Amino acid sequence: MLNYKQLYYFWNVAKAGSITRAAERLHLTPQTISGQLAELEQALSTDLFRRIGRRLELTSAGKLALSHADEIFQIGNELEQSLRSGAGTREQSFRVGVADAVPKSLAYQLLAPAMTLTEPVRLICYEDKLERLFAELAIHQLDLVIADRPLPSELGVKGYNHTLGSCTITFYGMPELAARYRPDFPQSLHGAPLLLPGDKAALQVPLTRWLNEQQVHPHIVGQFDDSALMKAFGKAGAGIFPAPTILSDEISDQYGAEIIGCAEGVLVSYYAISIERKLTHPAVLAVSEGARQSLFLEGGPVQQAGG
Repeated sequence: MLNYKQLYYFWNVAKAGSITRAAERLHLTPQTISGQLAELEQALSTDLFRRIGRRLELTSAGKLALSHADEIFQIGNELEQSLRSGAGTREQSFRVGVADAVPKSLAYQLLAPAMTLTEPVRLICYEDKLERLFAELAIHQLDLVIADRPLPSELGVKGYNHTLGSCTITFYGMPELAARYRPDFPQSLHGAPLLLPGDKAALQVPLTRWLNEQQVHPHIVGQFDDSALMKAFGKAGAGIFPAPTILSDEISDQYGAEIIGCAEGVLVSYYAISIERKLTHPAVLAVSEGARQSLFLEGGPVQQAGG
């Protein structure tokens, strides 16, 4: 049977990054923790850490153990809080993976309705590459993935794509760039400094196609997987950048950027991807309904992604 005290020591070492720091937090000697880790690895017949110089790095088995330990101790914390409060009901966790290509402010707007439910919800939010988020969804470590592209059927992950909605794309720039390139848009983009989403972003291909259709060839200054980093470079005046039109007010207020023009015909869609065909989790339902009723004009059909 699994020794949960040893698992707790492992969890603390993984979080702290070293046995010494974990020992300080737990008020134990490094030798005690080291011995307990060795016993845990022996009981599991696998190495959980590998030593790289002076630091410890999780092995594949260690990463798997950490993900389960996170959930185990999260549930334990929820149980303790529920019993102490005497409420008789536990706060429901809502684990969401957000693709790094999804703008942070848009992710907030999508998730905000889940935080206003009558029954309390604890939001646990992860940001990562889509492939890793889909893998976590497949083993039920996530309730939902918010992405800018649907779950590919070739991954073999059984899931359903719930279209939250679509919107147009607008080009933005700091006032000096906007004043220079707004006239005669989109032809004015020829030779203009441009920041683009990275190759893995769903928006990259339709934007490139649109630029080719307009017969304009801007100077691509940089490509970014992280949309927030792209906007930060835009705020610094490094170039013009594209973003969803529904974020225009925020981009103006937060970054001081102005609208240069809209890429007519280029749409970006956002999806709530779940393992359920019919959504039942209250927080997932709140996200879906909130997007359809107030954020986007309309959502779309549910599509099965894999089997």
